[in-house]
Amino acid sequence: MKTELLNISQTQLKKWVRLNDSKARREEGTFLAEGVKVVEELLSSDWQIEAILILPEKIKCWKKILDKAHSNISIYEITDSQWKKLSQDKEPEGIMAVVQIKPEPDLSFCLSTCPTNTLILHEINNPANIGALMRSALWFGFNNIILSANSADYTNPKTVRASMGSLFYLNIVSNVNLIAALPQIKKTHYLVGSDVREGLPPRPLPQKAALLLGSESHGLSAQLLALVDERWCIPGNVQADSLSLPQAATIMMYECAKK
Repeated sequence: MKTELLNISQTQLKKWVRLNDSKARREEGTFLAEGVKVVEELLSSDWQIEAILILPEKIKCWKKILDKAHSNISIYEITDSQWKKLSQDKEPEGIMAVVQIKPEPDLSFCLSTCPTNTLILHEINNPANIGALMRSALWFGFNNIILSANSADYTNPKTVRASMGSLFYLNIVSNVNLIAALPQIKKTHYLVGSDVREGLPPRPLPQKAALLLGSESHGLSAQLLALVDERWCIPGNVQADSLSLPQAATIMMYECAKK
């Protein structure tokens, strides 16, 4: 662990506070990754770290993982008041990183070079849901994530936090026009669409799956469902309104992962 900690300047603080805004993240080419588990996974990945920020009084939470930090990573000590301007956590663990945004892979390149199951998300605007979906996707081998236009930014601090570091091991393509992309995806994957009203129960598939999910409030449009190879509907208690999106997605991905 480094013994010399740097002091943050007001210019740096203002720059990093701006990263809570999606437009600023794209302009700066960086985002914030908060939490012990998130930073630990980040340090084990190939993503580039611009800086690590710490709260000294939380040393018990993060001291060990700083041993993994490369010597060229700057580590800054910040105050409680500065931390509150940056943090998303009510009970902070006292460590976050400033991370450089990776160039996104081309969709065709992603599908051809990483021939695994693929998760496609249509207009999911809850950033925490996207993070939770990333976590399940990595667990079940859905290494490709495709986000439609009008979905939440995957570099949103809430998404990064909820992903628990899974983000750093996935191939992510965002702002995709699904009407145009789905026929291309069907050339290499069996396309399954989630429908809360009708469809087959989730089941193992004989080939690579592309699982298409919509938001909890709106689901998938008839235009998108018309393009899928098969619709899935999870059977359950008719007295319940519905499952949450992360719950439904986890059940479907589990079935796809079965051999």
